[in-house]
Amino acid sequence: MRPARLHSRLLSRLLPLVLALALPLGAAAQQITVSAAASLTDAFKELGPKFEAAKPGATVRFNFAASGVLLQQISQGAPVDVFASADQETMVRAADQKLVDTDTRKNFATNSLVLIEPARDGVGIKRLQDLSGPAVRKIAVGKVATVPVGRYTKQALDAANLWTTLEPKFVQADSVRQVLDYVGRGEVEAGFVYRTDAAVMGDKVRIVLSPEGHTPVAYPVAVVADSKQKAVARDFVNFLSTDAAQQVLTKYGFGKP
Repeated sequence: MRPARLHSRLLSRLLPLVLALALPLGAAAQQITVSAAASLTDAFKELGPKFEAAKPGATVRFNFAASGVLLQQISQGAPVDVFASADQETMVRAADQKLVDTDTRKNFATNSLVLIEPARDGVGIKRLQDLSGPAVRKIAVGKVATVPVGRYTKQALDAANLWTTLEPKFVQADSVRQVLDYVGRGEVEAGFVYRTDAAVMGDKVRIVLSPEGHTPVAYPVAVVADSKQKAVARDFVNFLSTDAAQQVLTKYGFGKP
C-alpha cells in the first residue's frame, strides 16, 4: 500500500476519535464553578440545569459551604468563577482582598433568620428568653468567624442581651445546614437558621419565631477576579436576576433583592 493512501486511511479512522475528544474539551471551555452559601444548595441545584438550557454549551458546577469557608478557598487559589455569599460582610472582605470583580457584584435574594426547635419532643420555646431556661441545654449556632447565620444570630441575641448568658450552651456549627441537622436530629433543643432552611426540613423542625435586631439577610453575588471564564460567569450572575431564576428562588422561600 502506498504511504499516501495509508496516511489518508489512518486520518479517516482517527478523525472521528479526534472530534470525539475535542467535543468534551470544547464543553469544558464553557464550564464554570460557582461557590455558593450552603443555604442556597437546593435552589441552586434546580437553577443549574435552567442556566445550562438558557446558554447552550455552558455547564455549571457547584461548591456549597459556609460563605467564610468559600472565601478562604478562593483566597487560597481554588479555581472558582462565581461567588455567592449569604451576607454582605463576607462579600466586602472578598472585594477588599480584590478576589472579586466589584463591577459585577449585585444582590439577588433575601432571607430571614429564624429560631427553630425539633418538631417532635420540642421543649415548647415561645420567646428568646426561654432559651436561658433549664429545659434548653444545647443551642446550635453557626460559627461567627465563618458562618453568616452565626453573625446574624449574635446580632439578634446581643440586641436581646442574651448572647453572653447563652454562650455556655452553644454548639458551634460549620454551616447553617449543620445547625439544621443538629436540630432535626434532636441533638440540641434549639438552633438558628434561615427560614428557607427550616422549610427544607419542615417535618422535623418547627419555627418558633423570627428574631429582630440583626442586619437584613441579603445575598450578593460576583464574578471571581481570577476566573478563566468571565463571560460565562457574568452570564450566570445576570441569570440570577431573570424572572426564571427568581421564580425558583421564590419557590424555595427566598425574597426579592
